[in-house]
Amino acid sequence: MNNLNISLIGVPMDLGQNRRGVDMGPSAIRYAGVVERLEEIGHNVTDEGNILIAAAEKTASTETNLRNLKEVTDASTALAEKIHHVMEDGQFPLILGGDHSIAIGTLAGLGDRYENLGVIWYDAHADLNTGETSPSGNIHGMPLAVSIGLGHEQLVNIRGFAPKIKPENVVIIGARSVDPGERELIKEKGIKVFTMHDIDKLGMTEVMDQAMSYLKESEVDGVHLSLDLDGIDPLYTPGVGTPVPGGISYRESHLAMEMLYSSKMITSAEFVEVNPILDEKNKTADVAVALMGSLFGEKLV
Repeated sequence: MNNLNISLIGVPMDLGQNRRGVDMGPSAIRYAGVVERLEEIGHNVTDEGNILIAAAEKTASTETNLRNLKEVTDASTALAEKIHHVMEDGQFPLILGGDHSIAIGTLAGLGDRYENLGVIWYDAHADLNTGETSPSGNIHGMPLAVSIGLGHEQLVNIRGFAPKIKPENVVIIGARSVDPGERELIKEKGIKVFTMHDIDKLGMTEVMDQAMSYLKESEVDGVHLSLDLDGIDPLYTPGVGTPVPGGISYRESHLAMEMLYSSKMITSAEFVEVNPILDEKNKTADVAVALMGSLFGEKLV
């Protein structure tokens, strides 16, 4: 990861769920100094600005229980095209959210650049719901399902191909809030999951070693990191829409990012669900930027 050319892409999306404020996440992360932090490490950073997000329709669709389906589809398509182009230019895509529905567009943009893309899903939630299993209809709980080819056809078929990733190439880390339908899907598809029980029992070093070994054995040709700030304990990241107590610690998260940097496996990344309205003095955005520092090679000495 030395001297990368990083394209920073903001996605001010709050339509994948029903709590306002997460659309300000990219601005909060920029305000916390992400560009300066990465440039100090030695990387070249181009801020590509934000993907345009349309306003939601005032009247909900009667054809589906998915919230803001058209707007999320349009934004995901635009993001996918942007990522496709920056990768054609040899850039490392670093995406700033926005709610986790943006991962639909991210993985659609990456999916045709790799034959066997691996994904590390660092999150309290599995995000494997579909319209049939979702308790809420919030699309930010569906991006991983969509990306393995399950869900509404408008989302699944963005950029004209599906699936974007293989379920056997996914590793979920930090799960502690998983819906019944998601549990069934995890078992059915054989998705690799390290819950908080596993992290407590094995320690983060062993979990990350196993996760990286698993992806290497799958012979992936790239690895995308999708990091939801609610994967970390809300003690450290209060500014998230769906906090779940008992999460990964601040120091464990830095260790995970440091190990990913040392592995040289990560080829793209996104940091999502920073909500400044729910935050304390931009604390969650500061954590996001600090973790990016570790992911991109920041050293203490």
